[in-house]
Amino acid sequence: MSSSEKPKRNPILKRVAVSTERTSAATTTVMTETTPTRIFVEKKSSELVEDEAETKQRVNVREYSEEESEGNGKSLKDYFDEAEDMIKSSSGGGPPRWFSPLECGSHTRDSPLLLFLPGYGATVVPYHSCIQPLNALRLMKFTDIQRLETTVVRYHSCTTGIDGVGLGLIRQHQSLGKIFDIWCLHIPVKDRTSFTGLVKLIESTVRSESNRSPKRPVYLVGESLGACIALAVAARNPDIDLVLILVNPATSFNKSVLQSTIPLLELIPGQITTMLSSTLSLMTGDPLKMAMDNVAKRLSLQPTIQDLSQDLVALSSYLPVLADILPKETLLWKIELLKAASAYANSRLHAVKAQMLVLCSGKDQLMPSQEEGERLSSALHKCEPRNFYDHGHFLLLEDGVDLVTIIKGASYYRRGRSHDYVSDFMPPTSSEFNKICEDFRWMRVLSSPVMLSTLANGKIVRGLSGIPSEGPVLFVGYHNLLGLDVLTLIPEFMIESNILLRGLAHPMMYFKSKEGGLGDLSPYDVMRIMGAVPVSGINLYKLMSSKSHVLLYPGGVREALHRKGEEYKLFWPESSEFVRMATTFGAKIVPFGAVGEDDLAQIVLDYNDQMKIPYFKSQIEELTATAARLSLCFFIQLFPFTYLYRTDTKGEVANQDMHMPYPVPKVPGRFYFYFGKPIETKGRKRELRDREKAHELYLEIKSEVEKCLAYLKEKRENDPYRNILPRLIYQATHGFTSQVPTFEP
Repeated sequence: MSSSEKPKRNPILKRVAVSTERTSAATTTVMTETTPTRIFVEKKSSELVEDEAETKQRVNVREYSEEESEGNGKSLKDYFDEAEDMIKSSSGGGPPRWFSPLECGSHTRDSPLLLFLPGYGATVVPYHSCIQPLNALRLMKFTDIQRLETTVVRYHSCTTGIDGVGLGLIRQHQSLGKIFDIWCLHIPVKDRTSFTGLVKLIESTVRSESNRSPKRPVYLVGESLGACIALAVAARNPDIDLVLILVNPATSFNKSVLQSTIPLLELIPGQITTMLSSTLSLMTGDPLKMAMDNVAKRLSLQPTIQDLSQDLVALSSYLPVLADILPKETLLWKIELLKAASAYANSRLHAVKAQMLVLCSGKDQLMPSQEEGERLSSALHKCEPRNFYDHGHFLLLEDGVDLVTIIKGASYYRRGRSHDYVSDFMPPTSSEFNKICEDFRWMRVLSSPVMLSTLANGKIVRGLSGIPSEGPVLFVGYHNLLGLDVLTLIPEFMIESNILLRGLAHPMMYFKSKEGGLGDLSPYDVMRIMGAVPVSGINLYKLMSSKSHVLLYPGGVREALHRKGEEYKLFWPESSEFVRMATTFGAKIVPFGAVGEDDLAQIVLDYNDQMKIPYFKSQIEELTATAARLSLCFFIQLFPFTYLYRTDTKGEVANQDMHMPYPVPKVPGRFYFYFGKPIETKGRKRELRDREKAHELYLEIKSEVEKCLAYLKEKRENDPYRNILPRLIYQATHGFTSQVPTFEP
């Protein structure tokens, strides 16, 4: 088989975990008369084997399923199916051990190690949370709703003890496996390793792998109890480069409903019963939510009901088996372990120096996760929260949650000591881009952008055929109010030309200030996924050297946060550094104009108005001071050519105060973009080393941008579809995906 071909996988192959004492090799095949052949890869921890070099073993699977290789594709049924296998295979006990999921596939040599640390408790699905979506389905008047309700009753009456199995990333394995070397921790149900014992086991692996690859970070993804373990390991090893991703951490155990269940559990004899299932409504039906999410994606309603019924029937057949192996003593042990883990981690938070991302569910009825995320973010400088308001405790098992996208959006993926916004960048996948387009589709509908470009012969045409397809290319233009133009510009380039514009953005969108005051960074995750980088000479140099298409607004904040009456007025610095940078790489410079902000909104309270009001004035001064400190720290090694606090910049554009203008919306007009004729710099390096010559080209580019703006302002007056109403009428008669006409260029 050639290296370019994708190996196929036998669809019946699955992985299980068995005790290390019974494993002589990394690959073991377990065969019985009633079960299909299953293959797994087990990682040996340093506490179980003397030779750590043997821990990173991965099986070479002969066959892969083509369907499985595309996307994650795992369902709740797969989760329970594989969890049942692993629980049965480790029923004899044995210590915790590492395994590597086969579907993770291959990764690059420089991929960092990711250790998944699972939660450790019981999950209960309350009947009322299951029946609610069924009531909604009843409105469709399907005849088999009663059969579904019967299934849900069976589903409701079972309690599972599968947490700790290590399959919490099952829906993320394939996407994560492309960029990480993934090890998952499996904790057998009957294992009684103490919390400190678990910490030492993880710590041993972390130290060994860090010594082996000292220039690469080690990622710890901890869920619930696993988050406490990750915090403990980070506190005990402040000198090791760790990245923590904590999912609904159990550090809030003392505020959770589990705290009050301990006396109740002690009173209930024998196995956990239906009464306990009704009493402990600990989660809002996350598994059922996963099944219902699949329902929403289907086009045919009747098959949807059948598929949902089949999923629930299948799950109900697995849950009693799992419930049988969860005696009361095991559940009590797990809850006590959570209590000890929470106390240990909280007592050592001050020693945690690692970079940390906390994922918090808004509908977590097991623990107050959102409140805990805010607490950790305030207590730890390198901690950033991300909130998922419509999700429950088992976040990573729910539909619509992609851990790779979350990591990319927070700029937390790195292969070295620090994040490199160019070399560590991974372009958005088709699913990521489609989701972003869907989220911002309203902007495209409202503004119906018109794209004009200039061919080599000077002819202006509609579309982007005049844009150079090969980089490096530097786009230089005017920044509309609040950067609204970017919301349509970047998607249009991807859709029409398959070109990803790498924007240079303000550092405030990337870094958290120690003093706070800069707000939540999560709204900017979309920009980071689409390739925006903090503006700096170093980043521009890297982008140019990688032959990227780069988007630069020399006026930056001053233009985006302009005052009343300053629409389409350029506020550029006197420095011409970006011209000489482009010349160094022979980049084409494309001047462009964007018009339309005045047809979408009108400023009613600008900077001058706010400075007359004491409250707003103090807010502006505080925000500006915070932004200045952040910018100065970031600009230590940069040349100053954009945005604020440029030490060699003169005029209004220098030392721009940070504020937020207050606009009111208008009846939507239209956005127009006009890209001028590309300016060649190739072969002019020696000429443009002269500052005066470079400045002349700089002024020429600025003049071209002003001409583009003037052209669009004049031409749009002849557009019969400038207003949204005639555009909607046109689309209603020609189809809503049809391109709305505009003026003749």
